Amino acid sequence: MPIRVLIADDHALLRQGIKGVLDFESDIEVVGETEDGQETLARTLVLQPDVLLLDLNMPGLSGMEVCKQLAAARCHVKIIALTIHDNDNYVLELLKNGAYGYLLKGVEPSVLLEAIHTVAEGGFYLLPELQKRIFGSIKPSDDVQEKAKTLWREGRNERLTAREMDVVACIAKGFSNQDIAQALFVSEKTVKNHLTNIFRKLNVNDRTQALIYVLKHNIMELE
Repeated sequence: MPIRVLIADDHALLRQGIKGVLDFESDIEVVGETEDGQETLARTLVLQPDVLLLDLNMPGLSGMEVCKQLAAARCHVKIIALTIHDNDNYVLELLKNGAYGYLLKGVEPSVLLEAIHTVAEGGFYLLPELQKRIFGSIKPSDDVQEKAKTLWREGRNERLTAREMDVVACIAKGFSNQDIAQALFVSEKTVKNHLTNIFRKLNVNDRTQALIYVLKHNIMELE
């Protein structure tokens, strides 16, 4: 079966150039193209491609937000970010939110193809210079792969469910366990279970630390 790829970029010329490269590969099939974030999110969920080539700067929703929402939806697509930003913080944030690769738009076609095949097989792909800066290694070794996987797992583990986010929102309003139980129509025992899960996922010890963590990492917006 060919690797099914969706191309997301708001520049038609770039999309066509990438498609032209991929169309020559017998083991890759371009299943669609999108030009804004909202369309990318919707078509990814519908088409379920193996790999999403995702521009970070798109109208509607940013590539970063698309990445976060796909991770929250537990979508199994392997995301490769395509960007002009050579920024370590972008790389780390994307890995924590489910991305498998990070490429600058000026890379050679051979590098793009290598990245697609690597992530399609479940690996992570970063350019050697990024690996060196972030992980202290320039070798595409298992050590680098494991470090990338650790960041990816940490991001997935911190993902709160919709109900857990409701609890955090109540915490922000200063609600007690009893208040939260009444507001969400659940028992206080259920509230305590939610709090335990929240603390575990965020690796914090109390309500205040959980609230600070959520705000600092933009996990959710609070009123």
